[in-house]
Amino acid sequence: MGAISSIFEVPQSLNAKVPAELRGRGRDDVRLMVMEGEEVYHERFSSLPDFLKKGDLLIFNNSRTIPAVLKAKACNREVEIRLSRQLDGKTWEALIWGGLFTAGYELSLENGVKAVITGNAAEKPLVTLSFSKEDAELMNYIYTHGEPIRYEYIESDWPLDAYQTAYASVPGSVEMASAGRAFSWKMFDRLKEKGVETAFLTLHTGLSYYGKDRWPDPNKHPEAFHIPEETAELINSVREAKGRVIAVGTTVVRALETAADDAGRLTATEGITNLYIKKEHKLRVVDGLITGLHEPEATHLEMLSAFTSPHRLFAAYREALKKGYLWHEFGDVNLIMSERAHS
Repeated sequence: MGAISSIFEVPQSLNAKVPAELRGRGRDDVRLMVMEGEEVYHERFSSLPDFLKKGDLLIFNNSRTIPAVLKAKACNREVEIRLSRQLDGKTWEALIWGGLFTAGYELSLENGVKAVITGNAAEKPLVTLSFSKEDAELMNYIYTHGEPIRYEYIESDWPLDAYQTAYASVPGSVEMASAGRAFSWKMFDRLKEKGVETAFLTLHTGLSYYGKDRWPDPNKHPEAFHIPEETAELINSVREAKGRVIAVGTTVVRALETAADDAGRLTATEGITNLYIKKEHKLRVVDGLITGLHEPEATHLEMLSAFTSPHRLFAAYREALKKGYLWHEFGDVNLIMSERAHS
């Protein structure tokens, strides 16, 4: 994928800075680029059911975004805590924005709450933080005092609801599982009318960017996931009936491909995934992917190359750039059907 990521560049004008519903449109009125084999179609997201079949199954990540940015002081300096992954009831991996601190430093937060750096996380520059509150008290504190993570291309402060999907129900992600943001309940009704099945799993997303041109090492990026029994059974039955399993988001692909056995069968599973999907990965469960458009530095492009060739992916992205598609969590949507889905 190095060739792709070194060739295309996303101009600042194509960074989606405002949620669709605040640009005078509905969430489900963003654009949709569909890649099926050699064909590329440019539509609105409302046309998604036209590209699906009765018996297809869409899998969604129902993780709910938490306000993962906390203000703090350390050594008389104002710093920002960006939570990344919860380790237990009081301990998180986090990024300290505004300074470099090592084990032993104590951070002071609002209302007398303390957080002590207990060590480096598995991946630098993350550290482990132990809070003076735990479990429900800590989560309540985060919701009361935290703010959503906002990256540089977002110029305004949007409320936490802007960073939620309609169906998000299990708090834990520090960034929105944004591929499903365009889905409305009206769309769910249309899918049901078409005979398309839906199911849910949970994967709590960690930080995708560390600032200063630093990104997570894809080989050291653990994320917690849970696939319930009813979802596993439905996937197995759809695959046995030769239906297509379509993941809504790269997080769903990561969870399903982690949990599947060599034959592509699933059982109820809960754990941590470190899976890094590249073009060499032979997809065992997933036939299609609904996702956003990814910047050239993103390792998600490697995963997309497991669904289609880098050449086709780059050609489609080039078309998207020419047609003015919008990038990032408030942007447009891409449906990619794998070669297996056409065989």
